Amino acid sequence: MQRLYEFLRRHPTGVDSFWAVFFFGFSMLNVASMSASTGLRLAAVPVTLAMTAVVALRRKWTQAMFWLALGAGLYQLALGIEAQFTDAAMLVILYTVAAGDLPRWISRTALGVGLLASPLYFLRFGVDKGLSDPESVLFALFVIVPFALAWVAGDSLRTRRAYYAQLIERNQRLENQREAQAKVAVAAERARIARELHDVVAHNVSVMVVQADGAAYVMDVAPEQAKEALQTISGTGRQALAEMRRLLGVLRTGEPQESEDYVPQPDVEQIEVLVEQVRAAGLSVDFEIEGAPRKLPSGVELTAYRIVQEALTNTRKHGGPEARASVRLVYFDDGLGLLVEDDGRGAAHELYEDGGADGAGHGLIGMRERIGMVGGTLDTGPRPGGGFRISALLPLKKS
Repeated sequence: MQRLYEFLRRHPTGVDSFWAVFFFGFSMLNVASMSASTGLRLAAVPVTLAMTAVVALRRKWTQAMFWLALGAGLYQLALGIEAQFTDAAMLVILYTVAAGDLPRWISRTALGVGLLASPLYFLRFGVDKGLSDPESVLFALFVIVPFALAWVAGDSLRTRRAYYAQLIERNQRLENQREAQAKVAVAAERARIARELHDVVAHNVSVMVVQADGAAYVMDVAPEQAKEALQTISGTGRQALAEMRRLLGVLRTGEPQESEDYVPQPDVEQIEVLVEQVRAAGLSVDFEIEGAPRKLPSGVELTAYRIVQEALTNTRKHGGPEARASVRLVYFDDGLGLLVEDDGRGAAHELYEDGGADGAGHGLIGMRERIGMVGGTLDTGPRPGGGFRISALLPLKKS
């Protein structure tokens, strides 16, 4: 049954043509039984053919069929052919015009023609039928009703179709918006995870490389120092693995997982531990806190930790063997200030200009992205007299 319904929907002209055949048959029987002269019966045949075409092609060529029906009606009035079964096609075409996607003036014209059809008919044939004026008026008004109802039914269908089309369009627009928002969210999440992986891998691997080089250098002459360096490498590697497991856990489930193998998000309090770790790797770092330390929003705390971590990693990479660094945290009433400086050789110009170039300087790009997420400001560049300087201000509330 569903297949039949879909087939009929796909072939509306075929369906209309099927009904037009029956319509033509009944109309011709009606013409043959007319109590009129042979000439009028023959004159009624073109009207029947025209109205049959109207029924068959009303949905394919709606506007043309309306004008054809109007012409056939005027032809009837002109020749004095009384109403017959074939005139029912006028109701059909009136409904179709009102329901179709045609200019509104055509629909209103069809309504006007329908409302005038009955009065014109009774003006033409009422006297011949012997009806009094009041009877003619009442009967004409009664016959107007089907034409009005046909137009109202068609116009209501057109309104419902337009409303349904608007709903479909709105739903499609919302679906497109959801897809766009999902793509933006996916891109943002990928960028966030890329920043986290970069910070974890860059910092911990650089520590491990420095310690491994130191251990290899003193392995024969100072085995105890080599042993300490290897222990540092082991601890740093475990820490890196734990953080990477946490990130992979978020990727798999979308939520952080609590486990012995997972570590909490770093915060400002762990910056001191980070500094000690960097000192153990051989970089001299001065650490200073100003103001009254207090708990900050988790996003601000993680951002502060990652900025200091990336800044010290860059110092080890680009500062040279004799570089010294300083980390300064300043607690303001409305935010947290960070200042990380070193007196080393500094980074190449292209690594900090415009956020990094040709795959380099991703750490500084990540800093800017992190700062932007919490509504802060970042200033990076060479220090007067040599070295590099990173200054950040993290507000408590995103502006």
